[in-house]
Amino acid sequence: MINITDTAQAHFVKLLADQPEGTHIRVFVISPGTAQAECGVSYCPPDAVEADDTELPFTGFSAMVDEKSAPFLEEASIDFVTDQLGSQLTLKAPNAKMRKVASDAPLKERIEYVIQSEINPQLASHGGNIMLVEITEEGTAVLQFGGGCNGCSQVDITLKDGIEKQLLEMFPGELSGVKDVTDHQHGSHSYQ
Repeated sequence: MINITDTAQAHFVKLLADQPEGTHIRVFVISPGTAQAECGVSYCPPDAVEADDTELPFTGFSAMVDEKSAPFLEEASIDFVTDQLGSQLTLKAPNAKMRKVASDAPLKERIEYVIQSEINPQLASHGGNIMLVEITEEGTAVLQFGGGCNGCSQVDITLKDGIEKQLLEMFPGELSGVKDVTDHQHGSHSYQ
């Protein structure tokens, strides 16, 4: 469920040495399955372990995961990185905002998953996002841009060279194209 690198495990062991005996870590997702999902790691003393927690054993400690967070932590990873600026713990959970869908799920669900887990995080750095409106009978994904993408002068490039290219590569034979239905009027809400 969660991959914790050797350096991150060593970091946790060091931190836990200063905690009461039997303390482990808890990995969790706040507001799982929503656009506001946030992942976190905290100490988990023995009296904070719940009956429905999943215990993931590592060398020198365990990671406790609550039942509600577990499906959203599939393919999550924790690393401890040291560079010229110092050290930091990084937690990546690609499925926190939307539960991973099966490879045989309906096309709409698979596209929505890619939008939430891969495309929207990239657009978020510019204050933007997209939403799947529908898939036409011809296999065209109809998208609506929002946030900073609405009114952006680069939206056509983002759509054709970025989003459409990525989706067509991921869904060959199932998707024939991508279309934008957003009325891109410049305004105070958009970057110009």
